[in-house]
Amino acid sequence: MNILLVEDEVSLSNAVKKILEQQGYIVDAVYDGQSAVDYATGMEYGLIILDVMLPKLDGFEVLRILRQDGINAPILMLTARSTVPDKVAGLNSGADDYMTKPFDTDELLARVGALTRRTGEVIVETVSFEDLTLGIKSAVLSCGGQSVQLSRKEFEVLKIFMYNPSMTVTKDMLISNVWGIESEATDNNVEVYISFIRKKLKYLKSRVTIRNFQKIGYRLEVAAC
Repeated sequence: MNILLVEDEVSLSNAVKKILEQQGYIVDAVYDGQSAVDYATGMEYGLIILDVMLPKLDGFEVLRILRQDGINAPILMLTARSTVPDKVAGLNSGADDYMTKPFDTDELLARVGALTRRTGEVIVETVSFEDLTLGIKSAVLSCGGQSVQLSRKEFEVLKIFMYNPSMTVTKDMLISNVWGIESEATDNNVEVYISFIRKKLKYLKSRVTIRNFQKIGYRLEVAAC
């Protein structure tokens, strides 16, 4: 399952992302309200964890926009604002649950589990697209009767594409979610790993390719038979 984590405290975001990924969730992390809207309206998520105090748009405004746009994913508000009026405002705006910081890891996972169970979704072991299958825990990419082990970064890059096969993914999105917003990674890092993945797709003789859209980003495409 894909989770969108919206938290502007980078260290906390990294910690929560790691906790969730250890449980098998696929996590996209963004750090401001406008990015939250862009991601949530452009991709499908099983859960959104949303802070209140955010740059550009606060969490309540993000929540209002998403519900107005018909985004029905469960939303867990995670914030330091613990007063009753804040909780009521969040729940009345369309949030499904509310947690205050600091929080206990076990409680967070319990609430995430409860919210995702409501949607009837489960954590998957693999994700597939056309003739490719990617093992979420093993990071093994398979095609037909062949398979290849991906490095950690190759896996992180490719799973973003395979969970969003119709979306054009920008280099900024890849850097933010694979290397981290505070990293020194550049467009060149992205290009290098795209090249590595392309070579492994070729080795597997997959019909799937990664197409480059100049100055826009990359998208999965399927070669004609």
